[in-house]
Amino acid sequence: MNKFLETYKSDIIYVVIVLVIVLALYILTRVLHKWLHRKLQEHFPGSPVKSINLINRILKTLWLVLGVIALSLIFIKTEKRTDFIDYFKLFSYLGIISVITIVAITIANIWFNYKINKTNAANNDPTNYKFLRYVVIALISLAGVLLVSLAFPSLKGVAQTALGGAGILTLIAGFAAQEALANITGGLFIIAFKPFKIKDRIKVSDSMVGIVTDITLRHTVIRNTENRMIVIPNAVINKEKLINYDLGEHKSCEFIEMGISYESDIDLAKLIMKEECENHPLILDNRTLLEKKDNKPMVRTAVIELGDSSVNLRAWAWTLNYADAYNLKCDVLESIKKRFDEAGIDIPYPHRTVLMKAQD
Repeated sequence: MNKFLETYKSDIIYVVIVLVIVLALYILTRVLHKWLHRKLQEHFPGSPVKSINLINRILKTLWLVLGVIALSLIFIKTEKRTDFIDYFKLFSYLGIISVITIVAITIANIWFNYKINKTNAANNDPTNYKFLRYVVIALISLAGVLLVSLAFPSLKGVAQTALGGAGILTLIAGFAAQEALANITGGLFIIAFKPFKIKDRIKVSDSMVGIVTDITLRHTVIRNTENRMIVIPNAVINKEKLINYDLGEHKSCEFIEMGISYESDIDLAKLIMKEECENHPLILDNRTLLEKKDNKPMVRTAVIELGDSSVNLRAWAWTLNYADAYNLKCDVLESIKKRFDEAGIDIPYPHRTVLMKAQD
C-alpha cells in the first residue's frame, strides 16, 4: 500500500486538487445563483429568471466536463495529451462565450423592461424601447454565435470575415433579397416614421381592426375586438393602406346610414335619425361657435343616394374616439329601426318577381 501511494503520489494529489476545484466551483456557482436570484427579485420584481437558471446549468455542466477532461489526462499517454488539452480549451471557450452572451442578453432585457415599465407609468410611448430591445438582443445573439464559430476551424474564416467591418456589409448584402431583412427594414421604417405606435388603434383592412400590442424585428402584433392576436409581417403592413385612429385628433365621425322606401316620409326619417343620434350619451358636439350661433344642427342628416329600391340617408355623428363611435353606431341603428317601425317608415328589402310560363 505504501509502495502504491509512493508510486502514484503525484497523480493522487492531482486528482484530489481537480476534485476540490470542481467541487468548489460547483458550490460557488450554486451560491451565486441563489444570490443573483434573490437580488433580481428585490431590485426588479417580476423579472424573468430563466436566463439565470440557464447560466447555472451551463456552468455546472462546464465544471463537470472540464473536470472529467482534466482527470482523463492522467490515464493517457503524454503524446496524446495535446488533443485533450485542446478539448479543455475548446469547452472552456464555448462555456465562457455562452455565459457572457446570456449575461449580456439578460442585462439588456432587464434594462429595457425597466425603461418600458417606467415609460408606461408616465403614460408615454414605449414603442422605441420595445423595438430597440429586439434589435440589441439580436445583435448580442449574433455576436455570440460568431464568436462561438471562431472555435471551429471550418467556420473560423466565415466568422472572422463577418466580424470585420466589410464582412458585416457583405453579410447584410447577402440577406438583402431575403424576406427576413425586408421585415427588419419594415420594422425600422415603422419606428423611424411612426405611422403607428404601441397602444394605437389601427385598421389594416376592412375586417382587421385592433390595438397595436408589440412591434418586433419581424412582425407587428395587434389585438382585435375579439381579443385575438393578429401577427402581420412588417414587410406586409408597410405596404398596406391603414387607418390610425389615434394619430392626430382622436375625434371620430361615424356615418349612420339607413335606407327607406320611396313611399316613406324623408323629412320624418331624417328627423328621427337626428334625434336618436343627438340623444345618445356618447355624441360629441363638434360644431364651431359660429355654427352654434347660426343654430346649425349638432348632427347633420342628408339624402346621399337614390338607389334602385330605396332612398339612402346618412347622419354624421361625432364622438370622442373610435371606440365610442362604434358603440354609438350599434345603439342608434337599433333605436332608429324601432322609431321607424313606430312612425310607419319602411326599410325596403330585396324583392324578386317570378314569372310562370303557362304550358300549352
